[in-house]
Amino acid sequence: MAEQIRWARTHCARMDHGGCTLLVGVRDNEIIQIKGDPEGYLNRGYTCYKGTVSAERLYHPDRLKYPLRRVGRRGEGKWEKISWERALEITAESLLAIREKYGARAVGFGAGMPKGLEHFVLIRLANLFGSPNVIASQDVCHAPREVSGVHTCGFYPVADLHNPTKLILSWASNLLSTSEEGQIAGLLLEQLKNGTELIVVDPRRTELAQKADLWLQLRPGTAQALALGFLHVIIEEGLYDADFVHNYTYGFEDLARRVKAFDPQTVAAITWVSPDLIQKAARRYAAARPAALQWGNGIEHDINAFDAARSLICLMAVCGNLEVPGGNINAHDPKIMGLGEFVRADLIPDKRKEMLGAFHGTIPKLMTVPPAYFRKAVLEATPYPVRGYYGMCTNPLVAWADSRVTYEAFMNLDFIAVAEIFMTPTASLADIVFPVAHQYEMNDIGHYGIGHGLILARPKIVDPPPECWPDIKIMNELGKRISDPQYWHDDFETFLEDVLRPSGMTYADFVQKGWLKGPDRFGLHREKGFRTPSGKVELKLSTAEKFRLKPLPEFSGLPEEDDPDYPLILISAKSRYYLLSSYRWVEKLRSKRPRPIIEIHPQTAEAFGIAEGDEVVVSTKYGEITQSARVTDIVHPRVVSGALGWWFPESGPENQFEWRRSNFNMLTSIEKLGREFGTPNIQNLPCRIRKA
Repeated sequence: MAEQIRWARTHCARMDHGGCTLLVGVRDNEIIQIKGDPEGYLNRGYTCYKGTVSAERLYHPDRLKYPLRRVGRRGEGKWEKISWERALEITAESLLAIREKYGARAVGFGAGMPKGLEHFVLIRLANLFGSPNVIASQDVCHAPREVSGVHTCGFYPVADLHNPTKLILSWASNLLSTSEEGQIAGLLLEQLKNGTELIVVDPRRTELAQKADLWLQLRPGTAQALALGFLHVIIEEGLYDADFVHNYTYGFEDLARRVKAFDPQTVAAITWVSPDLIQKAARRYAAARPAALQWGNGIEHDINAFDAARSLICLMAVCGNLEVPGGNINAHDPKIMGLGEFVRADLIPDKRKEMLGAFHGTIPKLMTVPPAYFRKAVLEATPYPVRGYYGMCTNPLVAWADSRVTYEAFMNLDFIAVAEIFMTPTASLADIVFPVAHQYEMNDIGHYGIGHGLILARPKIVDPPPECWPDIKIMNELGKRISDPQYWHDDFETFLEDVLRPSGMTYADFVQKGWLKGPDRFGLHREKGFRTPSGKVELKLSTAEKFRLKPLPEFSGLPEEDDPDYPLILISAKSRYYLLSSYRWVEKLRSKRPRPIIEIHPQTAEAFGIAEGDEVVVSTKYGEITQSARVTDIVHPRVVSGALGWWFPESGPENQFEWRRSNFNMLTSIEKLGREFGTPNIQNLPCRIRKA
């Protein structure tokens, strides 16, 4: 007789930043069904298609199920099965040999988007090994908003969608398609149902834009110009919060002088948004008290990321929307172990001075290395040689800007180890590949360290294949071999207990509760000021000269100059069916989006003789790829929107999964970088198209 379905509660992970509370039905150690939990703190029953089919990741016949050692030439796709002991031994010996010859900083430890506790165990591993170089995609994701927030107002300003708000200004964010660090569409839809106004700023007419009271279809690459235009209207018309500005901001008069040049007519010429619409949107945002600015990481995708983030924080501040319910808040953590203590930052006191980014003058508080600088160190030994790489939850060959340079760098490394669930283009270049347990197969804590003031329980639901280990276990065992074993645990799950110990809860208690949230401390600035050198929101940075930063946000020009040979502007949009380059091999997801799609306006398609479904060659001055045409008026006639993260699992590791054919990052370059975060232009690129 078949076992009855057992239902377990957990939180979605590794499909995006996660956060949806899920009910998972299990029978005979197999997941049968997944649905949203109506009592979910972030989602209230909502979940996306990716979440409902997420168990399919676990059951693919080509899933990695034992450690592999490369036996052919790098990238040839030839492997032999080895034991865990041997795989760990080879990895440890190789990393220690590099440390002996070049120093600990010659090894980079790589992560993709933070997905769980493993991200911080990786930082601990790097710290204990002695390397200051954790290589992450934060240059184009999260850090420009978070770190700019810390410098401007002392915290990362999170849109508070849990309390009633009069207006949501959704800027480069599309919660109906992809979540933003735990901001889930369910909360936004609930606000709209209760009468909240919605303004959307996005080059594409997204589903969210169709629900908006106002949609501003700005020219890609001009976010900061539009924000400065909003500030011009609000300041010139006296619509700002005079009390907050007078008591809690620094540099208002300087900001007012800066935005004087950004009148609606001037900004309209830059952004393609009409002067009337700029005025109307600015006035509505200023009039709504409170208003929440829900910003997405689209503003972080070109060299002007710092200006874009700073200008939007200034907008929040002058309208009095910081640290108020329903505005943009400082989300305080619950009583849990602090990040510094967890990663043992005390054992690497010179990290900030020694990490690769420091030599290139990246902004203080950015504690990961931009991938551009990692590759420069590999290929040029600038500022010092880097010869080894350990990576998890990441696929740099497709995900990092300028894939040609990434390939060259990885082919030149002395040693590469990658932990993965499935063979990927990057894993196909590795010397050792570790097979990992995935979500539902391990105990984990979600949202730790993301800055949203809560953590989520992700308990183990089913057993993994016998030789698939959680990332945390792999690093715990590797850590004992490449650093002092006293800093590692007999049982890797003790890390979960470490995080929770200050709360007085065990992991079992935490799973029963489901989530922990820090206290709401609205208006804390009225008692303590803001955690900046001036104690105020720094509309003008008091530390600008000290850190060689721009004191005021500015619009100094497009990220790349117009080029008559490349008359269109290329952008991208995340797919609701994938997590960037992940899961092209999950059949239920692939069937929804089987090919990489480039969106082209009907007028543009007609001008170039392109019809729906045609193969289209997309070119920039850096390279060209092929994607399939979708003819649609959701993009501007001068804009095309390509698909990110494409590779083809069906073509096999011996072909490195044809990562060049449709990979968006064949069209990007790291020639130009924003100094603050090392951000390249991965969108807003002059391009041209032709029918293949």
